[in-house]
Amino acid sequence: MRRLEGARVLVTGAAGGMGRAHCIRLAEEGASVIALDMAASGLDETASAVRDLGGAAVTGIADIRNYEELAAVVADCVAEIGGLDVVVANAGVYDTPGPTWTIDPSVWNRSLDVNLTGTWHTVKACVPHFGNGGSVVLVSSTAGIKGIAGAGHYSSAKHAVVGLARTLANELGAQSIRVNSVHPGSVRTPMIINERVFANLCPGIENPTESDAAAVLSARNLLPVPWVDPVDVSNAVLFLASEESRYMTGCQLVVDAGLTQKV
Repeated sequence: MRRLEGARVLVTGAAGGMGRAHCIRLAEEGASVIALDMAASGLDETASAVRDLGGAAVTGIADIRNYEELAAVVADCVAEIGGLDVVVANAGVYDTPGPTWTIDPSVWNRSLDVNLTGTWHTVKACVPHFGNGGSVVLVSSTAGIKGIAGAGHYSSAKHAVVGLARTLANELGAQSIRVNSVHPGSVRTPMIINERVFANLCPGIENPTESDAAAVLSARNLLPVPWVDPVDVSNAVLFLASEESRYMTGCQLVVDAGLTQKV
């Protein structure tokens, strides 16, 4: 039997990148999927990929910063799919990097609003729909484990996500609801593969390329790779969503090619 046979899973930030990868990987293991994002673009493609694997797929459009909007969409989608067993709070942003004291307040606030408050909103909207038990997976980052120069806004929010996960694990354990966090390093998605990030990684190079950025990122890891693929993170999400991790809660699962362990 597949590991999530019959499970109903909700994923935020599902229109592309890691979110789409999570939807597809969980569907491969038998899950039906609620795919949420703040805009319609990409959601149909995610839903089609899930249906091609034999799973039911429901899509919803909501900005996780707006709790009332999100809660209403979640309720409608859960009613349509017939219940909820797993939540993957994946949606996040990595805004303009720079020294912490130079970050514009609007950039700081957007990072906290999406990466932290939006994650809280997601859990708040979803937990009332759980039946007997369930699994909550919060997607943090290696920036939630160690400080990242030039990413004070992002690192602060992602560290706070760990505190949120640990607190929720204490609060929800008696209901057999497990709460864990996943901590990717650099992942080959548009959040990393873009000219702005290349320039930040390679300040001494004019018009740096993906190869230039890859060399910098490879040097940061223990394993000789610059980044992991989205499916590598999705495999960790799958493990935490499944009964294979049935006695794990309040834990941090790192998928980073050794970034956080390198000295």
